[in-house]
Amino acid sequence: MTRVHLSRLPGERALVADGRTSHEVALADLPAYVAAREADGPRWVWDDTARWAPSLLAAGVRVARCHDLRLSRRLLSRAPAVDITLLAGEDADLWDQLGPATVSEPVLFSGHDAVDHLRADLEDARQLAAIDASPDAARLRLLVAAESAGALAAAEMTHAGVPWSVEVHEALLTDRLGPRPPRGARPRLLAECADDVRALLGAPGLNPDSHPELLAALRRAGIEVVDTRASTLRTVDHPAVEPLLRYRSLAHLFSTNGWAWIDEWVRDGRFRPVYQPAGSATGRWSSNGGGALSFPVQVRSAAVADEGWALVVADVAQLEPRVLAGMSGDRALAGAARGTDLYQGMVEAGAVATRQHAKLGLLGAMYGATSGESGRMVAELTRRYPQAFGLLEEAARAGERGQAVRTLLGRGSPALGGSWDESPEAPPADLATLDRHRRSFGRFTRNFVVQGTGAEWALCWVAELRNRLWRLGDGSLESRPHLVLFLHDEVVVHAPVELADAVAAEMTEAAATAGRLLFREHPVDFPLTIAVVRSYADAGKPGT
Repeated sequence: MTRVHLSRLPGERALVADGRTSHEVALADLPAYVAAREADGPRWVWDDTARWAPSLLAAGVRVARCHDLRLSRRLLSRAPAVDITLLAGEDADLWDQLGPATVSEPVLFSGHDAVDHLRADLEDARQLAAIDASPDAARLRLLVAAESAGALAAAEMTHAGVPWSVEVHEALLTDRLGPRPPRGARPRLLAECADDVRALLGAPGLNPDSHPELLAALRRAGIEVVDTRASTLRTVDHPAVEPLLRYRSLAHLFSTNGWAWIDEWVRDGRFRPVYQPAGSATGRWSSNGGGALSFPVQVRSAAVADEGWALVVADVAQLEPRVLAGMSGDRALAGAARGTDLYQGMVEAGAVATRQHAKLGLLGAMYGATSGESGRMVAELTRRYPQAFGLLEEAARAGERGQAVRTLLGRGSPALGGSWDESPEAPPADLATLDRHRRSFGRFTRNFVVQGTGAEWALCWVAELRNRLWRLGDGSLESRPHLVLFLHDEVVVHAPVELADAVAAEMTEAAATAGRLLFREHPVDFPLTIAVVRSYADAGKPGT
């Protein structure tokens, strides 16, 4: 496969190099050039997908494959199986400084300093050499390919947006809060609720949004509480509690998904979240605006498919326990994972008495619970599933020694530096603090290996599904079935109604393909719960 490198040049131009020739192209002509070469199936190599893809998509040009140098460098720099000295060289320090662009407006470049004009071909050669020299080269190649495909999916989801009904959203706000208020004022129903709280607490000047004021008012009213958390307030028998909790709920809706949210994040009938691929250490995505990865349940009814279209929502239950079964090669746990409910499968295999015990034990092992009922279940299940639970313990012990751990495909965890085996001369209090840090980092690393590998499975799922969806239709990205939302273990596709069943089938096949890619010799089921709905609120959320 030909690798075509795109590097930004001053003067609204780009340098194109494919290993044989190089030439300059005006940015205005770049979409047409990319579209013409895309027919040959190249892999486009560039500094950051979020800097190049928006302008191409705005011109109606979609690319099938890319290599995102920024994401890949960050990944390779932390991978335990990579010799990082091979990543040194010309402008290497500038590549390390390159931050993520915001996938929002179709603008290629925003600056003219050195970091905006790095040579993609030189950096690509370094990265390929580092991968080729690694004993885990095959896994790393899959990882950087999946990471880069995820970046393309993120750009396309931002470009397409989530279909959004402003009318439904505003009707919901008006029903719960009252008419839209002037800037800086509370909506009528929220203000009335605040007045009820003030009257019942005998505090006419109270600002219920102020924690110190509210705590003081509660105590003056004879309500002795240590904090104002909802769980604490629910234990109090006082007439002010109900309107206060209602105020909290309404204030949260107003501040997080009110009219200001619509103004900022909804354009042309689409909610446009801003994704940050590999935004966390584990490789999970994050969001730097709009609440994309903590999708607001209270306004999901406003996510409505276009007329003649549907939202196809797929959710994989118990992703991380299934990933643990696959990456550890624990055949007994993989056997329990056959079917839609892994926890129930453990019960039927005789490992535990109840589904709740299975869930407590597995989650306790992945998150480091060592006491109470969860700790007891961990001990029992360790004997039943020694490979799976042994993998977690090994990761925890490495973390307690201050060492980095890695995911199945080779992403490395952050390291604390130094070695925990170097016990310093320190007073007992410092040694106690050191011990707490050891245990804390051990809990992080035991979860890192599973959560990070789960993120890799999800990336492979999204990458495979993205290509399958493209083949279902014709025309532009928006006229075909296309991804509009990705939430770690859930995807949402906007599709013509007549293609919804075909989309559901492709989702299932893509999940199976992702499982085979990662766990070739230890296949694990990844069954999906799929709903075809007009409104996202109708999809529900299966239990885990």
